[in-house]
Amino acid sequence: MLFTGHSEHTIDAKLRLAVPAKYRKQWDEARDGTMWYCVPWPDGSLRLYTQKTFEHLSDQEPQTLTPNADTAALEEMFALAEPMTMDGQGRVGLQRYQLELAALTPSEGESTIDVVIIGKRNRLEIRDRKSWAAGLKERFQRLPEVAERVSAKQRQ
Repeated sequence: MLFTGHSEHTIDAKLRLAVPAKYRKQWDEARDGTMWYCVPWPDGSLRLYTQKTFEHLSDQEPQTLTPNADTAALEEMFALAEPMTMDGQGRVGLQRYQLELAALTPSEGESTIDVVIIGKRNRLEIRDRKSWAAGLKERFQRLPEVAERVSAKQRQ
């Protein structure tokens, strides 16, 4: 599944987020599972994976009773991952602790949270709308140097 583009949305006071129609159209319940997985990330985002993608990526690391320290630390991420089902209106319910970990909280005096939903290849990311907009031009201008670094690593 390839997610691209971005869309501005709001997390309502009940911590529900409507998954944009353009992404819902791509999601095929038969192929991609009946739920999404939400993982908070330290960069201030929530990562949303389809069930099949999350399970596939989870199976990439060999499983053992004696994982090394880095693998054991990374496995703690599963304690922060939450499955979510979409309701009939295309909304998913987010967990308050995940929003707080990602620093996605309402502005003073507000009960809703303005966000942007970003297609990031195999996942969707939820980010603060103002922060995303403020850094968009800079991220765009850095693309050639980032692409060169990634290309250089692949050539090694």
